[in-house]
Amino acid sequence: MSDEHYFSADPSVAFKRAPVTAEVWGRSLSLVSGSGVFAQGRLDVGTAVLFRETEPPAPGHVLDLGCGYGVIGLAVAVAVPGATVTAVDVNERAVLLANENAASLGVAHRYTATTPDGVNPGATYDEIWSNPPIRIGKDALHELLLTWLPRLAPGGRAVMVVGKNLGADSLQRWLGDRGWPTTRLASAKGFRVLETRRA
Repeated sequence: MSDEHYFSADPSVAFKRAPVTAEVWGRSLSLVSGSGVFAQGRLDVGTAVLFRETEPPAPGHVLDLGCGYGVIGLAVAVAVPGATVTAVDVNERAVLLANENAASLGVAHRYTATTPDGVNPGATYDEIWSNPPIRIGKDALHELLLTWLPRLAPGGRAVMVVGKNLGADSLQRWLGDRGWPTTRLASAKGFRVLETRRA
């Protein structure tokens, strides 16, 4: 068993692609995942809950934070023709797969996956969608969120799915205490879907 983590910048585990079919917002997406990337060969339960408990966002600029092989941002790009999506992940293999998936779905002109260094530092987003990498640890997660939430445009929101047993309720309180009002949109299969608004 490798101790390689999907949040490594450059996974050393041998690269093997694995197909995934995801049913999202009434559409079937044919994607490719890979070894060393979160949820290889499947749609993870948390992301499935996120899709089932939400509607697609309004047209605008959307950030997929911690994109993995791209399923959340790609679902947005396919479902919302007026959306442009920036997808971010520290895992270079995930970024590669996400861009390949965008090309195969025909949305590469509105979808770009990149590492954090490649993001325009002045860019703002109408919405941030994420199944955030909780397992990086509380301090690192807090730093991640406080780095990206300020990029929300006025009136913008973030929609996140977090496991209850991984601290969803305490994260909701923590965000509120930091000036990011956060409400629970849904709860299912041990996950919370949280909405954070720019105050």
